[in-house]
Amino acid sequence: MSARLHGLIAEFNTPQELITASQAAHDEGYTHLDAYSPYPIEEVCEALGLHRNKLPLIVLIGGICGGIFGYGLQYWTTVIAYPLNVGGKPFHSWPMFVPVTFECIILFGALSAVIGMIVLNGLPMPYHPVFNAPNFERASSDGFFLCIEATDPKFDHEKTRGFLSRLQPQQVSDVED
Repeated sequence: MSARLHGLIAEFNTPQELITASQAAHDEGYTHLDAYSPYPIEEVCEALGLHRNKLPLIVLIGGICGGIFGYGLQYWTTVIAYPLNVGGKPFHSWPMFVPVTFECIILFGALSAVIGMIVLNGLPMPYHPVFNAPNFERASSDGFFLCIEATDPKFDHEKTRGFLSRLQPQQVSDVED
């Protein structure tokens, strides 16, 4: 049984070579590609044309829901479920609701950030096809890799291999699922 092709991966020596290759691949029209390096390189994200993510919106919605929940819980408790007249104060005394509401905003925002990050990153991911690429273990120490996936609309095995070879990598390898 033959393995299905995931894409082609090129290995580079320096971060600048990876940045240049990423920009060239993006300019060439490839859209399903990813770069791997031992540390974050902001220029690679810009070169790949990666857009903003949805995490800030998820955190905002989580914070709003937390605020509504915190305020609503206190309102329900003090006005509807267990009204208690303390010193002639009104049942709905909103200033005393502020600290708990604020803390619920922080709690729900933080939880939605953690859960959103896990979901958006596709975690847990114990296996990825690029782990099979030759020398890929160097991506965590001193290697820089650019992978163009076979799902890319412009992907043609020979043309894409030729394109990557023109970028002068150390090697270009097939990545199988």
